[in-house]
Amino acid sequence: MSIPPRIGPVRILLTNDDGISAPGLQAARRALVELDGVEVDVIAPDSNRSATARSITTRSPLSVEEVTFDDGRVGFATDGTPVDCVRFAELGLVGGRPDLIVSGINHGANLGDDITYSGTVAAALEGIVLGIPAVAVSQQSSAGGLGYVSGRFDFAVAAPFTAQLVSRLREESMPEATLINVNCPSCEPTGIEVTRLGKRIYNDKLKLVDEKDGRRRYEIYGWQPGYEEIEGTDLNAIAEGRIAVTPIHFDLTDHGGLERLGGWDFEEMLAASAATA
Repeated sequence: MSIPPRIGPVRILLTNDDGISAPGLQAARRALVELDGVEVDVIAPDSNRSATARSITTRSPLSVEEVTFDDGRVGFATDGTPVDCVRFAELGLVGGRPDLIVSGINHGANLGDDITYSGTVAAALEGIVLGIPAVAVSQQSSAGGLGYVSGRFDFAVAAPFTAQLVSRLREESMPEATLINVNCPSCEPTGIEVTRLGKRIYNDKLKLVDEKDGRRRYEIYGWQPGYEEIEGTDLNAIAEGRIAVTPIHFDLTDHGGLERLGGWDFEEMLAASAATA
């Protein structure tokens, strides 16, 4: 899937899940607006929406506010989710339909199984669901490690690399319905590796915080996860100081399982269930 040819500038939707004022988004915006022949539209959440995955807002109207950036350009902040932001663009909030979705630069890596929780990756997934090429970009914290320890974020490599990747996508296509997930290490990269998704080892615990008036409050997330050290994965590449570039598609069908399930006698199951109803 490549950026379709068009007369006039290529329209890029820039969004994220950390919020419209997040330094990562602003670093990406400054790098992208320097590209020739592009027009950058920004629609992002008005505050942090990390770990919202592919949630959408269906039970209430969404508010939108125009925001002026420090260079005089404008964007739009919404109280919706990252996926809502992509839908806003696709439905014409900023005029024409985007030719490319860029989501990020996220404050923290999105690696392995974690991408299923990520609002950053969710926005890119929404792009390919709609037939729009998409890139998700994330930056590891200065604290390093493969957990969720917070720290400072340096986008000096991730931002210009994002712009270079966008330039390449204008010339060369990805397979249909495939997004590119990029993760940059906290250190000066030792290289770039095309990877597959790695495997997380979650260490979540059930911790009682307090109990009052018959109601208990628990913490169940936040403990530092581990990972399986497997060569060729995004987790391993980041651990070794390389940028991880991972192609991801949305087809969740287990194609091998189709044949296996096809051999099950579902008609007999249905008849048996009808007989006991």
